[in-house]
Amino acid sequence: LLLSIVAWTGSYLSVERIAILIGSFELVFLLVAWRAHPSPTAMLSGLTQIPWRQPGYMYLVAANIGAVIMPWMVFYHQSAVVDKGLQAKDLRTSRRDTAIGAIITQSIMIAILTATAATIGVYHPGESLNTVQQIADALTPFLGKTVGTILFALGMVGASLVAAIVVSLATAWGLGEVSGYQRSLEHQPHKAPWFYIVYTVMLGIGGLMVVSGINLVNLSVAVQVMNAALLPIVLGFLYILALKALPKPYCLHGVYSVVVGVVVAMTSILGLYAAVSSFF
Repeated sequence: LLLSIVAWTGSYLSVERIAILIGSFELVFLLVAWRAHPSPTAMLSGLTQIPWRQPGYMYLVAANIGAVIMPWMVFYHQSAVVDKGLQAKDLRTSRRDTAIGAIITQSIMIAILTATAATIGVYHPGESLNTVQQIADALTPFLGKTVGTILFALGMVGASLVAAIVVSLATAWGLGEVSGYQRSLEHQPHKAPWFYIVYTVMLGIGGLMVVSGINLVNLSVAVQVMNAALLPIVLGFLYILALKALPKPYCLHGVYSVVVGVVVAMTSILGLYAAVSSFF
């Protein structure tokens, strides 16, 4: 209900500010990593000792790649740019915002991995981590029972609520582009009823999945692996569009287009390889 009300304000800027505020709770994972006291030596060693031939490890590699580059985020990002009313003159600012967001989110991901490796990975390497509760129970004792519980709860609340908002909005925007109904947070609910209905229904489906008892950790990892397997299609089309479909001043060209092409190819191949090899 709260997340529905957030979007029903009729203002993109309001939704963005609320989402940023909620998402800022995830920054506590940086503190969690610091309190875990990771060993610099072990971290450097981990960079060189990579078990590429272990299917379980490759499965998680694919999940990490899929968690960073999600196909549906393409719909969200481009729709958000339109809803925000950005124009060509705002391109540099938009790129800067995207770069800052990428750095922050990846720093948080690194912090989570570091904290987990420095605590559970060292003292309880065989610990079962199949549910969020098991992860919390295994991680928080190393951080101090009270402080650890509070920090973990804040981080999870921030991550889950922002994800719910973003995924639901991406679906509402994406279906709107296909069907043609009004799709903007700048419209009041009575002017874009289907947009808000789809958004609210998606939140409801998410809530039902949470209370259904399904293993959310396994489901989440599996979805991210699927994202990694789809990267060649998603990134390939984006690259072609950037070469051919954009207005000429904004098309990829020259050395930059080659660099982008190499990065796209390497990312797609790694994502697909990690996803496929994890099953063999």
